[in-house]
Amino acid sequence: MASSAVLEQIYTIVAQIPEGRVTTYGSVAKMTEGATARMVGGAMRHLPEGHGLPWHRVINASRRVTEHGGAVRQREKLRAEGVVFDARGKVPADLLWP
Repeated sequence: MASSAVLEQIYTIVAQIPEGRVTTYGSVAKMTEGATARMVGGAMRHLPEGHGLPWHRVINASRRVTEHGGAVRQREKLRAEGVVFDARGKVPADLLWP
């Protein structure tokens, strides 16, 4: 599990992802001091109730929504923001942030 300082960095970065854009677990990790993509995924999975962070804007390195219990909801939230998916479920590279 990530330290509280690294978790704070992850949450700060995720909070900055603009509506209608996405980033990857790995990209978030590279912006921190020591997190891995897996740690970012864990941080998204264990967000406290009522957090308000745009967790749904973090996707995997292949530009797809990772299959998990909230994957359907994640895709719905992204579509509601104008994010499109191709026939293979990939998000266009031009929607990647930063």
